[in-house]
Amino acid sequence: MIEIGRSKRALPVFGFDDIAIVPSRRTRGIEEVNLAWKLDALTFDFPMIAAPMDSTMSPQTVVAFGKLGGLGVLNLEGLWTRYSDPEPLLEQLAQLDDSVEATKFMQLIYAEPVKAELIEARLDEIRAAGVPVAGSLSPMNCVEFGSVVERAGVDFFVIRGSIVSAEHVSTVFEPLNLKEFIYNLDVPVIVGGCASYQNALHLMRTGAAGVLVGFGGGSSSRAHSVLGIEVPMASALADVAEARRDYLDESGGRYVNVIADGGLGTSGDIAKAIALGADAVMIGSPLAHAADAPGKGWHWGAEAWNPTLPRGERVRFEQLGTIEEIMLGPSVTPEGTMNLVGALRKALASTGYSDPKEFQRVEVVVHP
Repeated sequence: MIEIGRSKRALPVFGFDDIAIVPSRRTRGIEEVNLAWKLDALTFDFPMIAAPMDSTMSPQTVVAFGKLGGLGVLNLEGLWTRYSDPEPLLEQLAQLDDSVEATKFMQLIYAEPVKAELIEARLDEIRAAGVPVAGSLSPMNCVEFGSVVERAGVDFFVIRGSIVSAEHVSTVFEPLNLKEFIYNLDVPVIVGGCASYQNALHLMRTGAAGVLVGFGGGSSSRAHSVLGIEVPMASALADVAEARRDYLDESGGRYVNVIADGGLGTSGDIAKAIALGADAVMIGSPLAHAADAPGKGWHWGAEAWNPTLPRGERVRFEQLGTIEEIMLGPSVTPEGTMNLVGALRKALASTGYSDPKEFQRVEVVVHP
C-alpha cells in the first residue's frame, strides 16, 4: 500500500503500457498455434469479440466479422434499432468536425426510442447470414427488451454498461436483479463491466457465461475526466482472473470466461490482456480503422450521447483497410492496428505457447 497523505492509502496499479511480455522458453512455428476459443456451445476461430458500438458494428459488419471466425455483437440500443435506415444520419454525423456540434447531434438522434420490431428484424438479418447472433443491452433496458431479444433466438445475450454490479441500489427505479434475470433466460449471458475481484465474483455468481473486465469505450471514453473513474486494465484482469479461479472452486467446476473490454488499441494490448488472464477480448477502436465500418473514420461509444452528462467523445481514426484486413491482414502498418489475429498468433509462437489458455502462464514484467 502507498500512503497518500495521512488519511488515505492505495494500492499501486498497472495498465497495459506498464507491462511487457517476456519470452522465456522455446519458440514454435506459427502453424503450431491454435487460437480457437469456445464460449458455451460455440467455437470461434480466434478469441476476439467485436464490441457493440454503432461506429463499428452494423448488421452488415456483424455478419462480416462472424464470417471471419469471430463474434460480432450488435448494439440493440443503437441507431440500427431506432431507425429503419440510419445511414443518412451516419453520413450527417461524419460531416461534423466540431465536437460540441457532434455531441448535440448525437443527443438528438439517439433520443428516438428503441423499437422492439427493429430489434427482431436486425437479429433476423444476422441469423439469415448464417453467423452467430449476439445483441447487447444496458442493464436499464433489459427488463423492457430482454424478452424480445430472447424470442429472436440469439446465441448470446450481452449485458454491457460502464459499471455493472450485481447489487444496484435505487430508491427511484426497480433495479435489475441480475441473478434472477439471467436464471430465467434460456440464453448464455455475457455481463460487465467490472474492475475488481469482488465485483467479478458477484457477477460470476449470477450465472453469467462470461464477465467483461473494464468499462469499455477505451479511446473514446472520458470517464476519467468527467467522473474521476478509470480502469487500470492490467491489474483489473489479474484480479478478475483470480476471481475466476476461486469461483471455479466455489462452484464445483463452473468456468466463467474473462473477457477484457477496454484499452485495447493495438494487437500488443490484446496479447497482454490474454497473458494477464483474459480468455478473450472485446475490441472496438481497432475496428474503427476499417474503411467499411459504419462510423466512416469516426469512433464513439454509448457514453458519448448521454442526454445530460456525456462521458465520451467521437475520435477520428485513419482508415487503413477492410475489416478483413484489420483482423486477418495483410498489414501495411507497423503500429499493431492491422492483422490482429496474425499478431496474436505470432506472440504465442514467439513465446512458445500453443493456445491462448496456455499463454496465460507466460512471464510478464513491469516497466520501472
